[in-house]
Formats: sequence, C-alpha cells, structure tokens
Amino acid sequence: MPELVQGVVARAKGAPVTVETIVIPDPGPGEVKVRIAACGVCHTDLHYREGAINDEFPYLLGHEAAGYVDEIGEGVTGLEVGDYVILNWRAVCGECRACQRGRPWYCFNTHNATQKMTLEDGTELSPALGIGAFADKTLVAAGQCTKVDPEATAQVAGLLGCGVMAGLGAAINTGGVTRGDTVAVIGCGGVGDAAIAGALLAGARTIIAVDIDDRKLELAREFGATNTVNSSKVDPVKAIQDLTDGFGADVVIDAVGRPETYETAFYARDLAGTVVLVGVPDPDARLDLPLIDYFGRGGALKSSWYGDCLPSRDFPMLIDLYLQGRLPLDRFVSEEIALGDVESAFDKMHHGHVLRSVVVL
Repeated sequence: MPELVQGVVARAKGAPVTVETIVIPDPGPGEVKVRIAACGVCHTDLHYREGAINDEFPYLLGHEAAGYVDEIGEGVTGLEVGDYVILNWRAVCGECRACQRGRPWYCFNTHNATQKMTLEDGTELSPALGIGAFADKTLVAAGQCTKVDPEATAQVAGLLGCGVMAGLGAAINTGGVTRGDTVAVIGCGGVGDAAIAGALLAGARTIIAVDIDDRKLELAREFGATNTVNSSKVDPVKAIQDLTDGFGADVVIDAVGRPETYETAFYARDLAGTVVLVGVPDPDARLDLPLIDYFGRGGALKSSWYGDCLPSRDFPMLIDLYLQGRLPLDRFVSEEIALGDVESAFDKMHHGHVLRSVVVL
C-alpha cells in the first residue's frame, strides 16, 4: 500500500519551503524504498528552490543522504531490507557508451525510480537529483543505493552523497593530485574544504586555500591547507605563484564557479598544469579568455561531475578511511536540525555561517 510520510517541498520559485505530507508508492521493479536517517542541506537544493536548475515544481528536496533499505521491488539484487546505504545520483546503467568503454564514472544514462512520489492531491513531485531525501522515506532506483559500513553515523556518511564527494573527487579523481603536487583550492565552503582534504589524502606537499572570508580560511587549515590567501586583500594569482616558487600550482580547483574565480584558476596554474571546475556556474555565466593563452600554457581544463566518482568503488573506501581516522568527515557537520528547519538552514548557508546543516530524522 502507498505510504504517507513527511517531506520538505518547494512549490514555487523563491518561495519558502514547507513540510508537507508525501505519498510514496510501493517499490516497483528495480526500485527500493529507503528510510532516511540523515540528509545534508546542500547548495544544490537551494538552486532547485530558486529555479536555477529547471522549473519542474513542486520539488521534493534533499539528496545528500544515508539510511536503511525499507522495502525492495521485483528484480532487485544485491540489497536486502535493513541494509545501511548512502544514496547517490549516479545509478550506473552498465550499457551506455561510457560504461561499455570501462568509464562508468561518466555514465551517460544514469537512472532514477520510474514511479513518482506525489502530494496527497495527486500532484507529482520532482525529487531533487532523482532522490528527494528531506523526508522520512523516499523511493529510488536500486542502483542509487550504495552499501557502506554502518559504524559510520548517517550524519557523516550521507555527506558523501553529494558535496563532500564532489570536492574529494575533484582533487583525487578529476585533478589526479598525487604525491608532491602543489594544489590551490578557490572557495572554502564544504566542496572546497573537501577538495583540500582530498589533496591531503593524495599526498600534495603544498595546499593553498583561497577565499575572501578569514573565518573560512582558518577552517580550511583544519582540513589540510598549508597556506591561505584572502583574495579580497591580495592578488590571488601572484600569491599562489609566490607560494609555488613562482610557477603556479600543479592543480587549481575552482569550487565557486564564477567567471572571475575560473580566470584566477586559469592563470594561477603552472605550465602544463590542470584546472578543475567543480563549482556549479550560473547558467548565464560567460567566460572570455585569449585562445593564445590557453594554447601557450598547455595542460588541461576539466570539469568535475560528482567528483567523477563511482559510488560502488568510492563510498565504501572513503567510509573506511573515515573510520580509520584518516578522513575528517565529522568536521563538515556544523549543526543537526529537523525537517522544519531547512528554510533557516538555507539562510545560514547563503551567508556562509555553516559548512553543512544536517537534517536528522
């Protein structure tokens, strides 16, 4: 029978979110119902509320979550009721051209649950990133569930479902940071700090945190930054060059996604260095760079989608590193809140007062 639960809904562009009754159908073939234990408040959810992704309102927000398998649909294998899982928005198809070429982290045909969750009046909901986890329970495709060690609390584990994985992966997977590299990270919110933590894990010798907020720069040191640059006070390109023997960094990660931060990243890298864009740009943003500068500097300009992660590979490994004390995931949790506090969490996030507010259910 369909089940009634409480969830956070965005009904219209820019309107405050509300907690409403959600109708969740029984899982169909290939689908799983998950009881949510915790879900982080990610900036992408705010993008949805603001209509910056598309206009398929109403949305059931939330996607950075961990919980327990509650019901399983026909044909689902590899999962059992009670399994502890992190939800992901990259359910690899195994059949597209990327998967067939052995690059499933680029899967071009990721999928979600076929059935729709609704409001009580039958209005279909658009789940954020195909998940919709600001709710007691949600319906997802089985491939969106990744089993991990239950010793890691949901408040921590769920963060790998989006922002922290995006930052870690931008450094380790996309940027290919390795032993002895110099790295600069522009923007020290949750994604940027995760990139710093990833660069530290990979063995970078110099990790430069760049931001306009001294509070964020101080926090970045806790995640592994060896140096900090306040770009509102000094020229960040020169500062990064000065900290890297005049050359620029081997890898520069833009965790903001604005034209001016990307230009800084472009010119702050060493010859043949790599720029990684992981901050999500505004759809109207444009970039103007001399083509000769791109040619003359060589190297690589990359975008990082979800940290180019493969959830089945990366989530269990990163949880193990956390449990070993080698990855400080718990430092990302600024506060624990209830479903009714999501709107205020958006405000705190917008003003840079938190790394992650986490809804605990």
